[in-house]
Amino acid sequence: MTVTRLSDTTFTPPELIRNFCIIAHIDHGKSTLADRMLQLTGVVEERAMRAQYLDRMDIERERGITIKAQNVRLPWNVDGQDHVLHLIDTPGHVDFTYEVSRALAACEGAILLVDAAQGIEAQTLANLYLALEKDLHIIPVLNKIDLPAAEPDKYAAELAHIIGCEPGDVLRVSAKTGEGVRDLLDQVVRQVPPPEGDADAPARAMIFDSVYDTYRGVVTYIRVMDGKITPRERIRMMSTNATHELLEVGIISPEPKASKGLGVGEVGYLITGVKDVRQSKVGDTVTAERKGATEPLPGYREPQPMVFSGLYPVDGSDYPVLRDALEKLQLNDAALSFEPETSVALGFGFRCGFLGLLHLEITRARLEREFNLDLISTAPNVVYEVYLEDGTERIVTNPSDWPTGGKIAEVHEPVSKVTVIAPSEFIGAIMELCQGKRGQLLGMDYLSEERVELRYQLPLGEIIFDFFDALKSRTRGYASLDYEEAGQQTADLVKVDILLQGEPVDAFSAIVHKDAAYAYGNRMATRLRELIPRQHFEVPIQAAIGSRIIARENIRAIRKDVLAKCYGGDISRKRKLLEKQKEGKKRMKTVGRVEVPQEAFVAALSTESVPDKGKGKK
Repeated sequence: MTVTRLSDTTFTPPELIRNFCIIAHIDHGKSTLADRMLQLTGVVEERAMRAQYLDRMDIERERGITIKAQNVRLPWNVDGQDHVLHLIDTPGHVDFTYEVSRALAACEGAILLVDAAQGIEAQTLANLYLALEKDLHIIPVLNKIDLPAAEPDKYAAELAHIIGCEPGDVLRVSAKTGEGVRDLLDQVVRQVPPPEGDADAPARAMIFDSVYDTYRGVVTYIRVMDGKITPRERIRMMSTNATHELLEVGIISPEPKASKGLGVGEVGYLITGVKDVRQSKVGDTVTAERKGATEPLPGYREPQPMVFSGLYPVDGSDYPVLRDALEKLQLNDAALSFEPETSVALGFGFRCGFLGLLHLEITRARLEREFNLDLISTAPNVVYEVYLEDGTERIVTNPSDWPTGGKIAEVHEPVSKVTVIAPSEFIGAIMELCQGKRGQLLGMDYLSEERVELRYQLPLGEIIFDFFDALKSRTRGYASLDYEEAGQQTADLVKVDILLQGEPVDAFSAIVHKDAAYAYGNRMATRLRELIPRQHFEVPIQAAIGSRIIARENIRAIRKDVLAKCYGGDISRKRKLLEKQKEGKKRMKTVGRVEVPQEAFVAALSTESVPDKGKGKK
């Protein structure tokens, strides 16, 4: 089939445009399906093709996950008529839901992709509800039908039950072999509604992403809602009222290509030469400076950090490098927030806010890889609201902010609504785990005879440590998890301090539930006893709540054999030498400071090894 290309120099009529995205769980084949679409539409030559073409970052390619949403313009001919498809490839992991919500705001339709061997997962459901909230047309598709373990009929019935369509309406494709992809593209043209907008109205375009280019400054991705945007005109950002001259307007196909402008419904990029990405906020409305729009488009809220962790350079002289690195990374990641903080044990660093543990892990990996930094990250924690008896309120994002003077009236902690989808044989194990983490059952539904959906309300602080790992191990990897914010609740929380020779080490402090405080203190003291090398004097490691010691371990002193040169002779000489050694150790203990190697901090604070903070033992 010959594909006639629409000219890039004219505005494409909105009725020939289809804006759609692919939403799915991790590893259900979104990026592979996007690869087949790039090949079929001819925008990437065979010799330039590579797997996961739209995943640009090394870390995305290594881990096999999409982190940044990507968009690409595809030409497609149906019934002899040229059309323009704008595909937005979205991430599937729960931590990157904000990337998905941006992408959905720029689309009219969504391909709901489900693995024919695994069925619908929790994150797929979460993204489906996001798409339905935005009134997008959903095209249900089963992928990986070529797998021997695929059960397309079973999962087509499950999908039809959830969406409310007929099993026969569910399309079946194999992104790996390309089977059914051509028909899917035809269905996108036939089913997804064209964009609506007024071509003669003042220009209004929504920013759905922005990235930083070292040579060209901020590249802003937009979707035009009304009017048109052309190069060399002056534009205004409606939230900040900042004005800029447009140096370049273009499309992504799949590499950036300059064009003569963008019309209603088109997706593309703007370059203004601005170096500060904060002037190009996601969700903001772009309009013309002269005769521009007065009403901005309904934006969407900025992502709120849910997990906080301190990042410190192992070498203190790298602090300015870390600050520059975080600023550059923030240009590319709107959800990352940070502010300077100091720690007695770790020196100067930054308190960073993330959307979840994977977000923290990816950010740290990018900082270490792209900027050659060695970092220590403190144990992650969430934001607590502490109310004192004198009526004052404290926001605590760090255990060191926990109020010490004054009596605490109550503590509010964030809670999450958690959805777990798993085979029904694991219901007991999942319920036991959730109840051990102070969870409350909200409801349970059978999606089919073998698969069940459990909904729980859980404190966010219990989820961010090892909840996902524990869930996977108890369900042999079959369970999938999604969580979203659900307000706050009062809780009986305390701050556990770890003392080395009577001095608190702020880096090891943690806020835990009262019932789990003893277990946490005991395990942390045991870990540190193994990690801290022996000194010339005995070192007590204590866990304390306020002034009350709840656990203790001792690191025994290095013992020098002072009697080595005494061969027999008078016993009083031996006693004299031992007394002298004892006095020396006592004096050293009064002036001595415990040396804690950096490796001990890294090992004690790594998220993989931090003890379970939940109620009771795993």
